Amino acid sequence: MQKIVVDPITRIEGHLRVEVVVDDNNVVKEAYTGSTLWRGIETIVKNRDPRDVGFMTQRICGVCTYSHYRAGIEAVENALGIIPPKNAKLVRTLMNAALYLHDHCVHFYQLHGLDFVDVVSALSADVKKAEEEALKWCDKPLACGVGDLQAVKEKLKNFVDKGDLGPFANAYWGHKTYRFSPEQNLIALSHYLECLKIQRTAAQLTAIFGAKQPHPQSLTVGGVTCVMDILDPSRIGEFKTKFLEVSDFVHRAYLADIKMAASVYKNEASVMNDIGVDNFMCAKEFYLGDEYLFEGGVLLNVLSNPTLSEIDESAITEEATHSWYKNDAALHPYDGEQEPHYTGFKDEKTLDENAKLVDTKVFDTEGKYSWIKAPRYKGLPVQVGPIATILINYFKKNPIVVKEVDALLKELNIELKDLLSTLGRTAARMIEAKIVSENALKALDSLVENLKVDDSTCAAYVIDKNKEYKGRFIGNAPRGMLSHWVRIKDGVVSNYQAVVPSTWNASPKDAKKQMGSYEACIIGLKIADLTKPLEIIRKIHSYDPCIACAVHVFDKKGNELGRYKVGV
Repeated sequence: MQKIVVDPITRIEGHLRVEVVVDDNNVVKEAYTGSTLWRGIETIVKNRDPRDVGFMTQRICGVCTYSHYRAGIEAVENALGIIPPKNAKLVRTLMNAALYLHDHCVHFYQLHGLDFVDVVSALSADVKKAEEEALKWCDKPLACGVGDLQAVKEKLKNFVDKGDLGPFANAYWGHKTYRFSPEQNLIALSHYLECLKIQRTAAQLTAIFGAKQPHPQSLTVGGVTCVMDILDPSRIGEFKTKFLEVSDFVHRAYLADIKMAASVYKNEASVMNDIGVDNFMCAKEFYLGDEYLFEGGVLLNVLSNPTLSEIDESAITEEATHSWYKNDAALHPYDGEQEPHYTGFKDEKTLDENAKLVDTKVFDTEGKYSWIKAPRYKGLPVQVGPIATILINYFKKNPIVVKEVDALLKELNIELKDLLSTLGRTAARMIEAKIVSENALKALDSLVENLKVDDSTCAAYVIDKNKEYKGRFIGNAPRGMLSHWVRIKDGVVSNYQAVVPSTWNASPKDAKKQMGSYEACIIGLKIADLTKPLEIIRKIHSYDPCIACAVHVFDKKGNELGRYKVGV
């Protein structure tokens, strides 16, 4: 038995660590995932005016800023009994749709796609054959003509000739579990570069009604403040134009590449049959005016005895048996605590990248080993994310979801059970993006129609300082179900808890030794080369791990914590 450590495991996020114990056949027998930095936003918002909470909670993340912003605003609205005007709700949907399209495209191409794409292999691609390959997956593939592909190939050659692969450095190029042909790698690389352009358009999309992106500014308790933009036909038109541009990328690149990847990787053992936790939960999302695009719910035991139900909010708890907090007890988020209790690492020998045993600081797996708590539903670990939304809506017979899922299964000649995998998590994110891209403009149409009879954008309200309030937001961020829970007393926040998607999926073991989904999906994995654990990275990346939700450091005395120089 040997232990290997993967730290950091993400290309941008650098604070998720994975440790696994493998047997003599390189099969994972034990897995531990932990966040190594602390989140403190819940402490920061205490004793603050509840109307300011959303502006602070959006700093939880640098990616899903809008999700945490909206959650902070709507948790307070729920506590105060405020119902925002229809116009405000529709604008919030449009901004959410913009975030989803931005996030899902970036996740696949910039954060996860290179786990499937051997970039250097693209140098040996035949551009004519690559063009023919692209036409198998899309009638009008994006940036895949012979000239486009030749230009991409030459750009890659420049990187290699300089001996500096830039964004493609520090990878396991040539790993035996890569399955794409050189031509398929070249197609995906071309779309990687196109995505760098389209994500700018998607960010501008959020800024039309949000003033800026990241960290938009137009939501307020009671409604929205972007009145002039809503009433300006040119802004409405700009939103629609940019939205259709991003939607075009989803259909001509993202959809095509996922189908290509699924056809090639559906026989790759390291991305199949690894659902992790087989309990799922999602919230209803995307208010369109008369209905929601996705329904919410809970789907338990999908592998053995699928049971579908509505969410019982009282059944959500967080505990800290293996988390660096003082109180281990399973507490409902309204009563949650986050008093830190850091116990550190211990010494052990692990296998390094040169296949040598070296002295290493490792998790104390019998004690506490993560800053992430362990959320549970009725005492059970649950998986959240686009795969939860797609599965729950499929079981609920949401006609839009059923149509998309059945079409993909038929085209790829696979079964629903094949989606219960790393590949399925990646495909579900694309399906969700496609559905959002084809339906979210219904909210724009509803907004235009409603403005003809109602131009209200904010509801009036009063905060009685003599009353106590409690409320919550339960919705979906691109990475999965997100909830914020607030108590208000004496006119200020008395307690606040954010239960974020990555805490559900990345939770450490609980008091019953039940694993979170990150850990569960790695058990039984066979690693081809212990010095290059690409298989582990590929699985964890499929969840789109965003541990920024766990990182906020400040010094209340104003001391400088660090200084960085860029471009020197």
